[in-house]
Amino acid sequence: MRHTAMVLVVTSCLGVFACAQTAEELVNKNIQAKCGLEKITTAKTRLTTGRIKGAGRRRAMVAAFREMNMRPDLVRLNISMQGMTAVQAYDGSAGWQTNPFRGRKDPELMGEDTLRDLLLASDFDGPLVDYAAKGNQIEYLGHDMVDGDDALRLKVTLKNGDIVYYYLDPDTYLEIRKEIQQFVRGSVRERVVDLGSYKPVDGVMYPFSISEGPKSNPGAQVTTVNKIEVNVAFQESDFALPASLRTEEKKSGLVGVH
Repeated sequence: MRHTAMVLVVTSCLGVFACAQTAEELVNKNIQAKCGLEKITTAKTRLTTGRIKGAGRRRAMVAAFREMNMRPDLVRLNISMQGMTAVQAYDGSAGWQTNPFRGRKDPELMGEDTLRDLLLASDFDGPLVDYAAKGNQIEYLGHDMVDGDDALRLKVTLKNGDIVYYYLDPDTYLEIRKEIQQFVRGSVRERVVDLGSYKPVDGVMYPFSISEGPKSNPGAQVTTVNKIEVNVAFQESDFALPASLRTEEKKSGLVGVH
């Protein structure tokens, strides 16, 4: 009886170890599919430009976007339409925004609710690269289906508790879908992100077609990337809090949740 119990314990431990090894292997294969860690980390900045198409109240709305990323975790997103530009930025400790489309032309600090997506975007290489050092945990969940095709499913629990499910193409090991769960003030916010049209930029593979939305309408917003450039000359001041917010930030304590 004791021997049987020990066999079960050992088998269970080996099963957990195998899953952990499989998850690690899949992450490594994903990184290699994008051209390897060494090549990925040669990019110190990245500029992505294109257009975003989403459903408006009366008709489809199309906007131009410009996203700037700078290591280790700086990001700025400009969205322009009808002669106006909205800005969202994270300077490594605090997020801020201007939104003239809602009548808010002056910069304001971002709260935790609106900051979550920006924190994901600020991770220059994404949650899989150096996941352990970032405090993320990974788990292999086996095979699943994406639009009728086989996919490998990874669960990534971020340091802040949010969860990203990655669906990898079993042939290329590139991600074809992400399901994001964010836990904000006791509620769960979910969305689906589909990725495709991968192209090499300085040898590294990036998706040039991205659609996202809630599970009930995953294609609610379609992003078409026109161009990606790496090692563009940016300054930290491009992401920094505007002077009008620096005193306010100290008073409010609204900072990043890495």
